[in-house]
Amino acid sequence: MTNVREAALDVIEKINKNQAYSNLLLNETINKHKLNRKDIGLLTEIVYGTIQRQKTLDFYLDDFLTNRKKIQPWVISLLHLSLYQMTYLDRVPDRAVIHEAVEIAKKRGHKGISGMVNGVLRNVQRKGLKDFSSISDDAERISIEKSHPLWLVQRWIEQFGIAETEAMCDENLQAPYVTARVNTMKTTVDNVLNDLSEAGLDVIKGELSEDAIKVVQGHLIETDVYKRGEVTIQDESSMLVARALDIESGQAVLDACAAPGGKTTHIAERLQGQGYVQSLDLHDHKIKLIKKQAERLGLTNVEAKALDSRLVTDEFEGNSFDRILVDAPCTGFGVLRRKPDIKWSKKPEDVERITSVQRGILDSQASLVKPGGKLVYSTCTIEEAENQEIVASFLKEHPEFSFDTTMKERLPKKVEAYVDGGELQLLPHYFGTDGFYIATLTKDS
Repeated sequence: MTNVREAALDVIEKINKNQAYSNLLLNETINKHKLNRKDIGLLTEIVYGTIQRQKTLDFYLDDFLTNRKKIQPWVISLLHLSLYQMTYLDRVPDRAVIHEAVEIAKKRGHKGISGMVNGVLRNVQRKGLKDFSSISDDAERISIEKSHPLWLVQRWIEQFGIAETEAMCDENLQAPYVTARVNTMKTTVDNVLNDLSEAGLDVIKGELSEDAIKVVQGHLIETDVYKRGEVTIQDESSMLVARALDIESGQAVLDACAAPGGKTTHIAERLQGQGYVQSLDLHDHKIKLIKKQAERLGLTNVEAKALDSRLVTDEFEGNSFDRILVDAPCTGFGVLRRKPDIKWSKKPEDVERITSVQRGILDSQASLVKPGGKLVYSTCTIEEAENQEIVASFLKEHPEFSFDTTMKERLPKKVEAYVDGGELQLLPHYFGTDGFYIATLTKDS
């Protein structure tokens, strides 16, 4: 059987080499090696923690490496994951971490490499790690201490200021909770909490959304509650979108970028089995995911098809929908707790590239909204260029639309302070949710 730390090294290498997604690789590795629950927990913690703290770990290691350029990338990754455990995981003794690292180095390299790995880690143990007080520039200090790319930190300081940026970077290093939305067509929040507690999970009510639960400990997907279609895994911030849409029973709703189906199914639930939601996504395999979700939840008013949402006017007549949701593809800078690899793989030009896609999708929906209907634009990023600027540009081109300032009345009291007219911007540290943006627009009647 593969050792957990060897498996972690494999995953980290693939992420660094191929810009692969950490969550997909982890699932693949867990299935391949048939790991038990304890090992799954350790593997996940080592992989996510090492990727999250990569820049900080580099800063620490620099003092102990003489000629880094000559060291193979897998050896650096091995040192990273070992140093991560020694620095951030209390329950693993240093001697065990060092022993494991040396054994892996012997197996994968030669005696010289295992000697070097042993020497570096024992030096760290003996001398300790330097602090960040020598870094005088705020952006550089935050970048290294909180392990985020410098360009991103500088960009956020410009948008939000130093204090907000620092708090957000801190939050991005925390392990996220699993949150789920209760299917109120089938059951109640209290029933779900009781059933899950009896099944041995530690669960509490959500903080923001009235139909949300938070899993403190336990595996939700393995429970009968999940299998019966009584819950959907979804972040609390994204549960606000269906509320922003102001859905009424019997309406026709379009979800233009729907996969994997969390918001589509929420819309369908809020339609109370009346009307329908038309879900679109570019890829067939993602449409299958949406249909599977709807089936598990017992929803019969979901129609899903593969279509580029920029081509909707070829498929649907004008004024066809009471409500349209554009949950646009984005850089994902609001979900760095869940997908830490994003921050290392994205570049400033990716922001420019995605905004033209977002704008194209949003523009395409304008003619399909019925007069008096609503159009919601949302993203799981915190970038002004992808959020406020996209919407401002759309409103300039489409004077028949204006902000729906009644949105605040439909959202939880806790977020009121962050609503500005028809726009809501949540940063991750406000409520420990994903960073999320929602704008609600109304079409003239």
